[in-house]
Amino acid sequence: MFAKEEYIKRRKKLRELLGDGLILFLGNDESGINFEHNTYPYRQDSSFIYFFGLQIPGLNAIMDLDEDSEIVFGDNLSIDDIVFTGPIDSLEEQAHKVGVANVSPSKSLEGYIKSAMAKGRQIHYLPPYRPEHNLKLSELFNLPATEVSKKVSTNLIKAVVKLRSIKSSAEIEEIEKAVNTTVEMQYKAMEIAEAGMTEADLFGAVQNIAMANGNNTSFPSIVTIDGQILHNHFRGNLLKEGDMVLCDCGAENFSGYAGDLTRTFPVNNTFSPKQKEIYDIVYSSYKTAVRMLKPKQLFRDVHLAASKEIVLGLIDVGLMKGDADKAVEAGAHTLFFQCGLGHMMGLDVHDMENLGEQYVGYTDDIHQSKEFGFKSLRLGRALEEGMVLTIEPGIYFIPELIELRKSENKYFEFVNYDKLEEYKSFGGIRVEDDFLITQNGSRLLGAKLPTTSMEIEDFRISKTRL
Repeated sequence: MFAKEEYIKRRKKLRELLGDGLILFLGNDESGINFEHNTYPYRQDSSFIYFFGLQIPGLNAIMDLDEDSEIVFGDNLSIDDIVFTGPIDSLEEQAHKVGVANVSPSKSLEGYIKSAMAKGRQIHYLPPYRPEHNLKLSELFNLPATEVSKKVSTNLIKAVVKLRSIKSSAEIEEIEKAVNTTVEMQYKAMEIAEAGMTEADLFGAVQNIAMANGNNTSFPSIVTIDGQILHNHFRGNLLKEGDMVLCDCGAENFSGYAGDLTRTFPVNNTFSPKQKEIYDIVYSSYKTAVRMLKPKQLFRDVHLAASKEIVLGLIDVGLMKGDADKAVEAGAHTLFFQCGLGHMMGLDVHDMENLGEQYVGYTDDIHQSKEFGFKSLRLGRALEEGMVLTIEPGIYFIPELIELRKSENKYFEFVNYDKLEEYKSFGGIRVEDDFLITQNGSRLLGAKLPTTSMEIEDFRISKTRL
């Protein structure tokens, strides 16, 4: 939790952006795994954290812009609860710590909403992303569940995105803590990986560091020798000599802020010549992207420049051919680089994705593409000072995709399919770091990790920190 003044300032800015009406924020409830009291690890809604800071199940909040009042709705623990949880500060005391003076019982929320509706007042709410949110809004507004998402407030979405996109110094400090824990996770994976281990062995070691140093991971860690599967959560493979491990992981602080880093490294101490060639192409793409990071730079253009660098590298090794610019324009690079170059990061590892990627990563003038290889580019808009984002180029050899494009007679002008046969079992390589956009450029967040192929090999050989 930040200082009280931080939350007061955030809510004041939100009032100024919206002007009038009533804003409803839904907090998250506990959710049972297989029965009511055996629950999933609790995670508060990120926008609720941002404006109210309270990470307690069962809360909701109102900002009444016309009455200039703020109310947290929730219930204090009963003695039955305290027996199991122990005593905690009253809800009134906790609300006071974030600058909210008014607390009401949960059951009074319905009456407040009904009264506002009867007066014809505008009520803003954000898109629901959990079934229980949808049901709660359906009941509060007497709407069919299928209609709830159609009534969300676009003005509130845009206001929240505007505020959450630019990180305060306090937020950057929290993000950097999460990134540094993630650095520790990456070091551990690179330190202990060896032939004969399973992916699950590495996953457990990485997960342990996240939980020992923070709240949890910011997403389920990807630890795989099948790096060509972009979000691979199977962990049953045995590490073998000649394999590469792709480790994509992130820690989440108790404050809710995230880290997200990826490294790909050899199970042997060194890459094979072919692995090193491809790794160095990915790293060159990474460096191209990082050099371009600055305020007012369209991230879509950074993605295209990084894609072109991948094409140029693949031309050099004989997997692609022709004009690199035309290859990217035709989408031929998406045979190897199928995902987006990066995304914003903060209270969510894909920051504010629940609010809609078009609102978060794009603008009224810049629209998200629906084409393969571009529709997963979550960020295309101009960068601003104070944004935090990832840079994560990769090259992925996906046999099913290669066969499909070949059968469709696509990209023959740019792809040497015959030579590509040699790489069908290669796997995939990704390099990812987190950056803060500064006044004149960018700053790498977190402690230094081995990044070049030589740095990774040196670490694997020595198993000591750089």
